[in-house]
Amino acid sequence: MLNLHNAVFLRSAVKEADFPDDDLPQIVFAGKSNVGKSSVINKLLGRRNFARVSAQPGKTIHINYFLIDEQLYLVDLPGYGYARVSKAEQQRWGMLMEEYFARGLLTLGVQIVDIRHKPTRDDVTMAEWFRASEKPWIIVANKLDKIKKSQLADRLTEIRQTLLLPEEVPVIPFSAEKGMGRDEVLAVILEHIGKDAHT
Repeated sequence: MLNLHNAVFLRSAVKEADFPDDDLPQIVFAGKSNVGKSSVINKLLGRRNFARVSAQPGKTIHINYFLIDEQLYLVDLPGYGYARVSKAEQQRWGMLMEEYFARGLLTLGVQIVDIRHKPTRDDVTMAEWFRASEKPWIIVANKLDKIKKSQLADRLTEIRQTLLLPEEVPVIPFSAEKGMGRDEVLAVILEHIGKDAHT
């Protein structure tokens, strides 16, 4: 049984030597800077301000590790696609991603996109990272509460087509604000780590 409330911030990794390298599963969250990644993590854990929600996107160029019930890591990758980040910072981000993905530590990828908009070029690039890892990943289409129900099918089709998703990659509509989709995302995470949870 996994207790999602037993969650602690472990460390921020700025280089390869900082990556935890043990047998615990690593659930990796990625998304552009303003997509609500921290809010999604907070909603999944049932905590209000656990993963820091930054008022300034693009401030975080390191990988944050959260240890959940001493049984798995939630790995929060730096937000991408923020225009005001310098070229040097973008290169540092790219190198950190390369080092992380090259180590093969990923158990499940969770890529967060904005359901209201067509995925960006950076979203497509991130999907390519996950695809190349040959590890399972899912798309969380956040901000579901901001669209009409009649738009949902078209939005999901556009996300799937733009990101060139293989059939086995699910696209899960989600609202970090209202909690819609939370159970579905948790079910996929728990399936990949072979656990039940009490939340």
